Amino acid sequence: MPSTFTLVDPSTGAPFDEVELADEARTDAAVERAHEAFAPWRDLAPGERASLLRRFAAVVDEHVEELAAIEVRNAGHTWGNARWEAGNVRDCLNYYAGAPERLHGRQIPVAGGTDLTFREPYGVVGIIVPWNFPMPIAAWGFAPALAAGNTVVLKPAEVTPLTALRLAELALEAGLPEGVLTVVPGAGTVVGQRFVTHPLVRKVCFTGSTAVGKQVMAGCAEQVKNVTLELGGKSSNIIFADADIAAAAAAAPGAVFDNAGQDCCARSRLLVERSAYDEFVALLEPAVRSVRVLDPSDEASEMGPLITGRQRDRVTGFLDEVEVAFAGTTPGGDGFWVPPTVVAVEDPAARIWREEVFGPVVAVMPFDDEEHAVALANDTEYGLSGSIYTRDLGRGLRVARAVEAGNLSVNSHSSVRYWTPFGGYKQSGIGRELGPDAAHAFTEEKNVFIAH
Repeated sequence: MPSTFTLVDPSTGAPFDEVELADEARTDAAVERAHEAFAPWRDLAPGERASLLRRFAAVVDEHVEELAAIEVRNAGHTWGNARWEAGNVRDCLNYYAGAPERLHGRQIPVAGGTDLTFREPYGVVGIIVPWNFPMPIAAWGFAPALAAGNTVVLKPAEVTPLTALRLAELALEAGLPEGVLTVVPGAGTVVGQRFVTHPLVRKVCFTGSTAVGKQVMAGCAEQVKNVTLELGGKSSNIIFADADIAAAAAAAPGAVFDNAGQDCCARSRLLVERSAYDEFVALLEPAVRSVRVLDPSDEASEMGPLITGRQRDRVTGFLDEVEVAFAGTTPGGDGFWVPPTVVAVEDPAARIWREEVFGPVVAVMPFDDEEHAVALANDTEYGLSGSIYTRDLGRGLRVARAVEAGNLSVNSHSSVRYWTPFGGYKQSGIGRELGPDAAHAFTEEKNVFIAH
């Protein structure tokens, strides 16, 4: 196995940096340092831990432009996205800095004594981060985990390690003790697998494909190790005929082409009520063609390249099987570009309708009525996100309750807010991240009875 990994600029296909990869011994050493750092971090007064997290947030805020620039180069993200992502790290740290002083237990009425519960951290938490949103997904794990008193070892994706490495440096600059947050770049089969098998790692958080998530879950089962999984998605955007069709068509490209479609929450299945189908598609075409796909270094860019040549080839493989209805443009060149693309689908068994493409491709299908829309939306092994467009808010709530997904939006495509829970149904994952209870997911609940 190579000791370094060559990083490639997705917009040009040109290599620009080398990152050293950890082997199993280096991974074990990082876990052991995190274990040694755990007790002092856990035992800090809650207010002191909170203060350090706020300081970490402040240091991140001072480096938002630097972090964004790294992500534009390393991941091909647009400047708008990259700035939001760096800001999201800051905001998550500030939000969860309130948790150490609010990890309340309970006093439960019992006969013969007093019963108390306590929230206690696991110890070392292993966080495995994907390449599509390297900064925010890291923070969604480490911010509440650290707030709850755990220490963290974090494995970034091989192709996008740079912002994670920089965040670890900023954590030290902010005053977090050595070993509290450690970034360990390396292969998933080495570092990620060791997080799963190492007995001192007491919980694993994995974000990535459903196939790999199943392997992580199976490995954690060997030690009955707690696990949170945020996996794939094949989400629907359901447009009813009574919706504001122009607004729905204008919003639809952003719901699937953001981050070049490399988003588990992408609304990659467009369901449109048959009576409004032609009108919607006619309005959708100019909206898709107007998406500005430019070099990520251009501040005007609204969509960048795919992350690797391999990912580009996977996406174009789907498109080779179907007839494209219409598409936007790309700058061309040697980068990993695929234009925003729309495909009309009639058969719900079609591969492009059922499998996660993870690229800038949306499949459009008509439906007949509310029952049919819900049936089509639920006919998938995934259940992460989705949208419903209608002027009838009773219908919007009714359909949101009927669709089997963890995060639904009515007349909106919002999926993720750090102050609300996020996670999937079915094979889209296990557990919830974010929201007011996220720190609880990084604790054990202890019950203590005191006899009178």
